[in-house]
Amino acid sequence: MRRNGDIYEYIAVYVDDLAIGMRDPKAFVDILEKKYHFKLSKDTGPIQYHLGLDFIRDADGTLRLEPKKFIQRLVDSYERLFGSKPKHASSPLEKGDHPELDTSELLEAEDISKFQSLIGSLQWTVTLARFDIATAVMGLSSFRAAPRRGHMQRLCRICGYIYKFKNAAIRIRVDEPDMSDVPETEYDWSHSVYGDVKEQVPQDAPPPLGRYVTLTHYVDANLMHCVLTGRSVTGVLHLMNKTPIDWFSKKQATVETATFGSEFVAARTAVEQIMDLRLTLRYLG
Repeated sequence: MRRNGDIYEYIAVYVDDLAIGMRDPKAFVDILEKKYHFKLSKDTGPIQYHLGLDFIRDADGTLRLEPKKFIQRLVDSYERLFGSKPKHASSPLEKGDHPELDTSELLEAEDISKFQSLIGSLQWTVTLARFDIATAVMGLSSFRAAPRRGHMQRLCRICGYIYKFKNAAIRIRVDEPDMSDVPETEYDWSHSVYGDVKEQVPQDAPPPLGRYVTLTHYVDANLMHCVLTGRSVTGVLHLMNKTPIDWFSKKQATVETATFGSEFVAARTAVEQIMDLRLTLRYLG
């Protein structure tokens, strides 16, 4: 990260893959190659494909993120494993489904390996913008050590779902959301158990540049998601302006007996993530 006038420029590094956000990235790449003798691949240029994610411009110039090529590779791998493409499905799992109640036969070693391979691919698909399958994949990954035949069928259904909706994408919409209809209520927490607390703001963060950013967060809990253990699931979605940037789905560590308890646990998780996200954004300027 470095400052260039009224903006910050960034290089995101993942092992040997670089994503560069600069006013003149070509000049920087030329320095890497000519001065420091970096051997960069021939496809250096405007970002089109990075870590399994396709970067495409819509007709109006909006940047679109979609893991279409990765999903196609997943479908090809599925075809090699099962001899046919996955059947289309309209939802990741059936409504009201409880995989933990499945009593079908346990898979043999070869099929367990297939199950684990698919779980790994689908987990990366979730990372690559497909948060619509996050909870289904999270639930089935609980059984990856000893999956049953029914769990494999459910996993195949998820593959069929993303195959049917392989064009789903996230659009980078940078304009601020209209929050005019949301009331701004001031609360006095000084006489509560929390005391008169204030947000901790880092003193060594770089000066903020660029346009204003509004964060929006959605959080929910699914009471008794697992009917065997009684554990609920926390679901969180974070948006920067109008763009989803982070998502979370995980079983709660405690067993709550009422919706209030599971919602409160989920809210705490969301608040901790918001604190982390705000700190990260401040350090990014």
